Amino acid sequence: MKENLREAVQLFEEVMIHGTERVLKSVDSPVWRLYSPEQLHLLKLVGKYGPIASGRIAVIQGVHKSAISNRLKKLNEHGLVEVERSEDDHRTKRIILTDAGKEVVEASDQAIYSYLEQLIDGKVDDDEIKQFIETFRKVKAILKIED
Repeated sequence: MKENLREAVQLFEEVMIHGTERVLKSVDSPVWRLYSPEQLHLLKLVGKYGPIASGRIAVIQGVHKSAISNRLKKLNEHGLVEVERSEDDHRTKRIILTDAGKEVVEASDQAIYSYLEQLIDGKVDDDEIKQFIETFRKVKAILKIED
């Protein structure tokens, strides 16, 4: 059991690190030329968890708040996010995805899905994908990750 778990964790890490690198180099989409992977990830986080505080984004992305401020400034200039001040505490900024931001996230996701579909077509069958989904749903539940 422990050896299998160790191998599973190591494989997951390898796939995440090298898979991300390969996807970043290989996905050909206008949004991937206009925005950095970090900016696109930020947009996706805001779309999933927004309105969200910029400090929480910094924690999730594992960077300093100043990096998030710089990313948000650029994304705000492009009309992809809006910053609102909390009514309770005016120092707290909550980030909201605009309709244009939603379109960018959708275009980015579609480019990734299309690339991965093409990459694994014929190499992974539907039952294997279902098993993958079931396993990751269990891990998500164990980690108590909310939608």
